[in-house]
Amino acid sequence: MRTPNDLDQLWMPFTANRRFKQQPKMVHSASGMYFTAANGDRLLDGLAGLWCVNAGHDCKPIVEAIRAQAGTLDFCSIFSIGHPQAFELASRLALLAPDGIDRVFFSNSGSEAVDTALKVALAYHRAIGHGTRQRLVGRERSYHGVGFGGLSVAGVGAHRKQFGLLLPGALHLPMTYDKRRNAFSQGQPEHGADLADALEQLVGIHDASTIAAVIVEPVSGAPGVIPPPKGYLKRLRELCTRHGILLIFDEVITGFGRLGTNFASQYFDVTPDIICSAKALTNGSVPMGATLVSRHIYDALMTGPDGAPELMHGYTYSGHPLACAAALATLDVYRDQGLFAHSAKMALLWQDAIHALRGLPHVVDIRNLGLLGAIEIASAPGEQGGRAQAVFQHCFDNGVLVRASGENIVLSPPLIMTANEIAILFGAITKAIKSLP
Repeated sequence: MRTPNDLDQLWMPFTANRRFKQQPKMVHSASGMYFTAANGDRLLDGLAGLWCVNAGHDCKPIVEAIRAQAGTLDFCSIFSIGHPQAFELASRLALLAPDGIDRVFFSNSGSEAVDTALKVALAYHRAIGHGTRQRLVGRERSYHGVGFGGLSVAGVGAHRKQFGLLLPGALHLPMTYDKRRNAFSQGQPEHGADLADALEQLVGIHDASTIAAVIVEPVSGAPGVIPPPKGYLKRLRELCTRHGILLIFDEVITGFGRLGTNFASQYFDVTPDIICSAKALTNGSVPMGATLVSRHIYDALMTGPDGAPELMHGYTYSGHPLACAAALATLDVYRDQGLFAHSAKMALLWQDAIHALRGLPHVVDIRNLGLLGAIEIASAPGEQGGRAQAVFQHCFDNGVLVRASGENIVLSPPLIMTANEIAILFGAITKAIKSLP
């Protein structure tokens, strides 16, 4: 007989469901840097939930803002009607974005923010008379969510192989990871800016008149925290400008202080045409995505009859009142607590701590930038990712949450992290790695 808390009915995303249900890992509450299990054991969160809880769990101003909004206006569509919080949030985000990127389209996730960006790029080129520009260019080992658009331009084979051909015409640049020349780089690697020139090869094969946009993560997160080589993003920006191709930054992970700046585009001093954001926008408390668009793109679409929608796109929950309230409170917390500056300060300690693991058994590379990091662990023969999974399990059993992604242990802590918590995190990882056979 099934009980209300039976585990069988839930199909968990990106999870080995059969393994999980044999040995469930459950948390029941969270506060600050820690999850808490039912038995009272605490678990240091080395992931910020899933790259998103930048201000820490149970942040009171955000909780109170959501509670107050739920009791005032629980829902209002922003299809041809509006509520003040959506407009206020769009204005606040425009102030944080690079100059010229000041139009905001709301969605519910990073996946939707990416698909919105891709559709806007296609619509823009059609609006300016370049309707032949229909190809979308991503990059190997990139992750852009799970919508058909984002998955088509993404480059993680394991994420794509179950779903067939996806969107036609998607192209891919080479990955920027060069272990031979850049292993154990502290911050941005020295070699690889020339990899951006692969865009010229795609233009030579397909012609620029067929390419609408290039989308990249400034720092690739899910595939194992891969920072861009020095000069790579600037070179990519130059090439896109030269060939009339829009440049989209997927900043779902790197936005809102992860690198110590509002967005990674400001950290790298490279301004794209469109920025995708989500996750830390609401501190993970309410699902929300936002696609930030350059003024010239928006203006190009503001044509046709005044009474007709200029873009036939949107979501029922775009600009949801609770999400907007959560996001506005989150931005206040980031500002009032100086969390972006704190992130930049902690990044120096973080870099020293993660690279202190060099030389441990089976560690073949370490990568970091801002408060992001990955430790790559050589797999045992015939068991890809097994050692990384063992490190995850050892850390979990000893009160620390990390993420195993393939052969990598990936890390992305809340920005409130202190030096003491950095020491706890890497102490646990060190013991876990040393325990490997």
